[in-house]
Amino acid sequence: GSDKHPFWLQSCHPDKRLHSQMCESDEFRATYTVQDREPIYMNPKDAAKKGIKAGDVVRVFNDRGQLLAGAVLSDSYAEGVVRIEEGAWYGPLNEKIGAIDTYGDPNTLTMDIPSSELAQATSAQTCLVDFEKFQGELPPVTSFGGPIEVS
Repeated sequence: GSDKHPFWLQSCHPDKRLHSQMCESDEFRATYTVQDREPIYMNPKDAAKKGIKAGDVVRVFNDRGQLLAGAVLSDSYAEGVVRIEEGAWYGPLNEKIGAIDTYGDPNTLTMDIPSSELAQATSAQTCLVDFEKFQGELPPVTSFGGPIEVS
């Protein structure tokens, strides 16, 4: 990590979806989301330093963007590393650039640079972030009610 963004974000393939397929299903999301948000997996020691408990909503951020996710704590994750699985549907709070993603799409935080001219996929496996316990009134998730045009 760095002083400004001390945590490494892993955005690996989800074990409960095929990329973003099935993310639109309310019934299916109910089996894994935390307070209706995509989970963020982290080490309990990192969470404790930030006053975060299992089930809290967390704001994850860097210079590229910010998102909300639900905390899942496990000693299976190394200190200094958090994980949000790829495939979450983007749901900005409003149409402004930089608006917080209400559901937890890790692409909000990663660079938009293709991995190669052939694949054109993003290199979204890791980036540097920081996180904090979300304060204030929790906004509704906007990912599943139709498009919001960002300008």
